[in-house]
Amino acid sequence: MKIYMLKLKSFSIAVMVLSMFAGTNVIAEVANTKHNLGSTGSGPNTYPNTAEICVFCHTPHGGDTSAAVPLWNRTLAAPVSYTTYDSLGSTSMDAAEAPVGSVSIACLSCHDGTQAMDTLINEPGSGTDVAGFSGGTWTGNDRPQGIANLSADLSNDHPIGIQYGGGGIDLNTPDPLATNDPDFVMPDNAVINSTTVWWVDTEGTPNGTREKTDMQLYTRTEATVGNIAQPFVECASCHDPHSEVVTFLRVPNTGSAVCLACHVK
Repeated sequence: MKIYMLKLKSFSIAVMVLSMFAGTNVIAEVANTKHNLGSTGSGPNTYPNTAEICVFCHTPHGGDTSAAVPLWNRTLAAPVSYTTYDSLGSTSMDAAEAPVGSVSIACLSCHDGTQAMDTLINEPGSGTDVAGFSGGTWTGNDRPQGIANLSADLSNDHPIGIQYGGGGIDLNTPDPLATNDPDFVMPDNAVINSTTVWWVDTEGTPNGTREKTDMQLYTRTEATVGNIAQPFVECASCHDPHSEVVTFLRVPNTGSAVCLACHVK
């Protein structure tokens, strides 16, 4: 039996501290986007009975504990309720696809079109019943305008919950950080809180640190090589819900920059 060691890049304490402070701009960014569904929002889908911004996704108490995102304020659908890309049987698909989950299923709690955008676990306010937050299905004012309504059929969308690099990282090659499929850019990695994290650098010159503008990859328990959890592609790999970039992309897609960050074409 062979044991393969994966050499991981170190993360400096200074960078981690700076990343914490960088988060202070998040609220200002969301306030200027269509994800601001409160009365201060400028998009077509707003609710006049609250000026809160974060409440439409997060709650300080009693969030959905099945969500892999912080304190999620919406109920998640069952993973089996979605039809995924692998149902097409594409011959170009050379990676395993896990059930819909991770951060993607949180995104879909709005974008699959099955429940109204004001269907929250905890309404705005402090234990009060706020008018206009009856929840339910997308009807009337609850039906969003100009929103990506993906439905529960994801077979015509970019695969999510799919191993990155044509089936994950191959530890059996001379270079332990090679991808199975050479048509993919090799991701960077680091260990944070004893967990291996992955990302694809978008700057052209990797600096060893994971940034919001990098393509984020997410580990899933469905796949490991040796003792290393494999990187998977999720909705938030390409989209940052707190970004002001068009369609919440991590970087502008000028010249297909988003696609070419991961795909060697």
